[in-house]
Amino acid sequence: MTRTPVVAALAALLLAAGCAPGPAPSAPPAARPVPAPGGSAPAALSGIDLLFLTMMAAHTEQTLEIVRSARGRIVDPDLHTLVAAIDVTETDELATVRAWLDAASQAPDEARRRHDHSGHGVSAADLDRLREATGAQVDAVLREVLAEHQRAAADLARAHLSAGTDERVRDLARRIEQSRTAEVGLLTASPAPSR
Repeated sequence: MTRTPVVAALAALLLAAGCAPGPAPSAPPAARPVPAPGGSAPAALSGIDLLFLTMMAAHTEQTLEIVRSARGRIVDPDLHTLVAAIDVTETDELATVRAWLDAASQAPDEARRRHDHSGHGVSAADLDRLREATGAQVDAVLREVLAEHQRAAADLARAHLSAGTDERVRDLARRIEQSRTAEVGLLTASPAPSR
């Protein structure tokens, strides 16, 4: 598969997920230099890599909003452990993504303004439902809302594996796809009976 059809397929996936960052530019953004780890020569990020990182920053910010809004109210200890792990992992990933965007002169604030995150699996109504849930409802609503959200992240990362140009960004996408897919499996499995 050539790069152009892959990019078109990624763009279609992003639009279908409601992940369009606003009007598309007439030409893809030029590659921007990003410092490589270990002080080696800078690598360049393509427009598609920057788009993925921008979208993942916004997506991850919403993930953290979801888990933090429910964290102190979770009943199931296994779900509590999973949510704590997601919080730590995605906080670290967000710091990495923001640093890469900043190094590419794509400031995180600008990235958030350019990315309309509405239309992903989690709506304002879903977030309100999670915030208003009580008791065992918290676990059920959290599992539903977070599973849908993480499924969207896995789909986005999977699409970027074919379209991305920077190997570090593709490696991040690979790790995101694997971890979010595993999380969806855990979130959608039947919870263990109360002890």
